Amino acid sequence: MNPTADVSAPLHTPVSAPVKVAVIIGSNREGRFGPVVADWLLGLLRERDDYTTEVVDAADAGLPTALSYSPTPEVTAELAKITPKLAAADAIVVLTPEYNHSYPASLKALIDWHYEEWRAKPVGFVSYGGVSGGLRAVEHLRQVFAELHAVTVRDTVSFHNAGASFDDEGRHRDPAAPDAAAKVMLDQLAWWASALREAKAVRPYGS
Repeated sequence: MNPTADVSAPLHTPVSAPVKVAVIIGSNREGRFGPVVADWLLGLLRERDDYTTEVVDAADAGLPTALSYSPTPEVTAELAKITPKLAAADAIVVLTPEYNHSYPASLKALIDWHYEEWRAKPVGFVSYGGVSGGLRAVEHLRQVFAELHAVTVRDTVSFHNAGASFDDEGRHRDPAAPDAAAKVMLDQLAWWASALREAKAVRPYGS
């Protein structure tokens, strides 16, 4: 042992690669508000050096609700645009509205057409809606992602009466609170993503 060594210094300081996050816009409804919320979130993600971002938009997916073990060539082509983004992601952020106390069918179809792509990955939520702010949709989604072996982070971002929160240019009228909430959620997501990525590098999940 070197008597002059600083025993308080860390032996190794790992350098983590940026977290690859897939941001899912869950609504495909005509006149949807989702892209406005997505633009706000993507702006925050661009300011961080610990994330790289891919967008998966349910409105562009064209996935049917009828699942099949032998999808048609058309469905296979749609999956080819989506599945690699989800497979490559270290983490997921789901943007969801609330329809009839739950989340939209377009989002459920996108989730159900995949399985391995969700396993042992953290999922964060940004929800929007009326009085409830989409929180009931998030609670339903937590159960779904638990079944798929994903880890949902505790803190979420919720926009109550979302339409009134943004101006005509898509800017939030009072961004301090939602920006702070997003930071907490994204910090938790990055921690889980890094921890799970490192764990899976040592031992694949389920082995």
